[in-house]
Amino acid sequence: MTSQLSEKVLELIKKARIVSFTTWQDTHPAEAIQRFQAADDQGRYLTDEDFQQLQRLVPATAELIPVAQMLRDRVSDIVNEARNEVLTTFPSITQPGGGLYPPERAEACWRDFWHFLRCITYGIAGGRVDYTSTEGLHYMQLLYQELHVPLDAMVLGLEEIKAASLKRVEPQQQSVLAPYFDRLIGQLQKFEQ
Repeated sequence: MTSQLSEKVLELIKKARIVSFTTWQDTHPAEAIQRFQAADDQGRYLTDEDFQQLQRLVPATAELIPVAQMLRDRVSDIVNEARNEVLTTFPSITQPGGGLYPPERAEACWRDFWHFLRCITYGIAGGRVDYTSTEGLHYMQLLYQELHVPLDAMVLGLEEIKAASLKRVEPQQQSVLAPYFDRLIGQLQKFEQ
């Protein structure tokens, strides 16, 4: 599919970064920020070693680390639940003429769900709700416009990622964790305006 993408789209993909750690210097040592940045640069979830080092470097976030680990470990189930809800709500979205047709478009959407949760886990593990990049999300909005991504389905998917994630944590943790999801949901909702 990459060969079919225009140079403009390929350039937007490079710039469309969900997260930024630039505001974290006041609460996180450089070594901790480097761990987050390395994971983001590689498009991967934090590893167990990353989590261990973060607990050592930023003890204040220690109680949130197991939640971020659990979400990482259950990402496939969470994304599948969100995808099923999107397909139930928009039954023809993957059919010819639908916003996620052909199948490569649908796969890119589900991959975005995986990345959305990845970025949210960075915020949770860092104990920082301000994990989003205004500039990166601006480029993501331009990318989504260029590719005619169905924003209603993406926002629903992110809301369902939140629901599937929160049902896996203790009730008293849900109100603590909700803002991390709401941050990205709110940013995506702005794309529709």
